[in-house]
Amino acid sequence: MNKINGYTEEEAKRLVKYITDGKKAGAPLSGLFAEYAKKTGRAKGSVRNYYYALLRSTGDERVRNMLSGTDLKAEKIIPFSELETDKILKDILVQKSKGVSVRKAVMNLAGGDGKLMLRYQNKYRNVLAKQPERLERIAAECGITGGCADETRKRIENEINGLYDRLASSLKEENKKLTTLIKRLTDENALLRLKLNN
Repeated sequence: MNKINGYTEEEAKRLVKYITDGKKAGAPLSGLFAEYAKKTGRAKGSVRNYYYALLRSTGDERVRNMLSGTDLKAEKIIPFSELETDKILKDILVQKSKGVSVRKAVMNLAGGDGKLMLRYQNKYRNVLAKQPERLERIAAECGITGGCADETRKRIENEINGLYDRLASSLKEENKKLTTLIKRLTDENALLRLKLNN
């Protein structure tokens, strides 16, 4: 059977109908992805990714026919320019230096726009993970000290501490089992000696 980006044509039609009906009922797209994933046994992210890949498959006549009259469309995401990224990061860092959480800072920055807030938050986290030196540079330009490096260090320390705690707990459990086993073997050994001596 011919597939469309990994789904059969029937599966793709079912997804389009499910999302179309759900959106008409006023359900949020994220919730629809989660519900459809649960219903079909797929991962939510997989359903979301497939949905957007399907909407972008406009070169496929089957997809065009499937989407015809549904009002489903993928909004084009325009990436932040380097200047925009630096401004976003600067605004977040300035708010953080005043004791505001990153989440609250991006909410303030987005002015209540949920999608924009998510984009700002993702951009900040992405830069924090992949370009911490960029955050350090911007923090230094703003006269903010100890921000990003401390945050990265704390995150890494927390991950290391969590790993240590899990290992320590596992070792303690293993130690208890071994102690119990040794005691049992010692007792059995003592009984065997008694039998041999009698």
